[in-house]
Amino acid sequence: MGSVAADAAGKPHAVLVPFPAQGHVTPMLKLAKILHCRGFHVTFVNSEYNRRRLLRSRGADALDGLPGFRFATIPDGLPPSDTDATQDVPSLCRSTEETCLPHFRALLQCLNASSPDVPPVTCVVGDDIMGFTLDAAREIGVPCALFWTASTCGYMGYRYYRTLIDKGIFPLKEEHLTNGFLDTPVEFAPPGMSKHMRLKDFPSFMRSTDPDEFMVHYAVRVTDHTAGADAVLLNTLDELEQEALDAMRAAVIPPAASINTIGPLALLAEQIVPRGSQLDSLGSNLWKEDASCFRWLDGRKPRSVVFVNYGSVTVMTSAELVEFAWGLANSGHDFLWIIRPDLVSGDAAVLPPEFQEAIEGRGLLANWCAQDAVLRHQAVGVFLTHSGWNSTLESLCAGVPMLCWPFFAEQQTNCRYTCAEWGAAWAWRSATTCGGRPWRRGYGHTGGHGRGEREGDASPRGGVAGDRRARDAARRALVRQPGEAGD
Repeated sequence: MGSVAADAAGKPHAVLVPFPAQGHVTPMLKLAKILHCRGFHVTFVNSEYNRRRLLRSRGADALDGLPGFRFATIPDGLPPSDTDATQDVPSLCRSTEETCLPHFRALLQCLNASSPDVPPVTCVVGDDIMGFTLDAAREIGVPCALFWTASTCGYMGYRYYRTLIDKGIFPLKEEHLTNGFLDTPVEFAPPGMSKHMRLKDFPSFMRSTDPDEFMVHYAVRVTDHTAGADAVLLNTLDELEQEALDAMRAAVIPPAASINTIGPLALLAEQIVPRGSQLDSLGSNLWKEDASCFRWLDGRKPRSVVFVNYGSVTVMTSAELVEFAWGLANSGHDFLWIIRPDLVSGDAAVLPPEFQEAIEGRGLLANWCAQDAVLRHQAVGVFLTHSGWNSTLESLCAGVPMLCWPFFAEQQTNCRYTCAEWGAAWAWRSATTCGGRPWRRGYGHTGGHGRGEREGDASPRGGVAGDRRARDAARRALVRQPGEAGD
């Protein structure tokens, strides 16, 4: 026992706190595993709500941890619930901002007063959205790195909200939602952002007529808060988002804070974390994975399957679900479609019996899957995606072209970049206009999906035929990343 305590005493202890949504928990856990492999004692902090979901999806021992890798929980401040769905994002943002600091402060005090086999906390890694982690770290005198889990171009889009307010563009007028105003090219494009930007390509929270729109002002606070961190971590690579990174380094973050590109984390973790190890088995999926996906894919020809997954937050109407269903049925392609239980807003995801008959033998529906592994399967030829950053990076790294139907937040910005800058995708016209409706009505877009707007050159069977810079850069980065992870 004494040797265990002595070994622990010499280890750095990192406490990692993701924003409690699937798209944030996944990259933070990958980072936690990498730090553990590099000699850190790790405490990974889930919300109480997500803890219950993880135990349901992954089993009663899913959060038992390992020597030197422990899980902890704090409340998120929202009313208790046992639903198996993503919580309301604005409510979660408001609640964590207003209520989490005292709970996290108490956790840090507990960790520093715990048993000899737990070393004192030496650093905190907080999700950029969880700004209270920076305040708590300052109180106990340890450095804090903030991890921006989304794209750098998305970060710069949020930074530009203040300019949109100053120029009188936000709040929008009611007619701006329907008269094509959002198609306006941005002649005053911010430094570091695409010259192809239109107003509708900025993160979607600005599509509001309310001058007090919480998410707009919250985004301004969050991005301002980043400048106070000791280090900023980004799940990207310089070769992919060079201009946005240069602008961030030059005009946003003070010289005292270092900006570190540590992505793509999916590939980096695959290289560093021993495959098949107990550490590798620690998972982050909040829904139970359907392993039958891989048996089904094994029976398909290479590059023949359309993979459809709208991520963990996207919701749609029943009419939209049925429209997508018949589009897939009529495409003539085999397809794997992930339909979360909470995909349809306020209702169950129910498809007509005649659809099931039409796709017999060539379509598979599942509730959830290990997406990065599915994208690397040789049968997958194209990815219909909501353009979340994890999905975008995983698709680029796998060399799978995308069809983009962005939902909300910076997914619109990601969509524009994958189409217009990286040549790795197509986007639906209605997807990038949000149907002319404010973001809050169901969070994101609405409207038909029958008209496609070709913004890149992608083919389900031919791979990415346009600019291969994104995928190639991701793979080149692996040459340098493993040696830098412990720096």
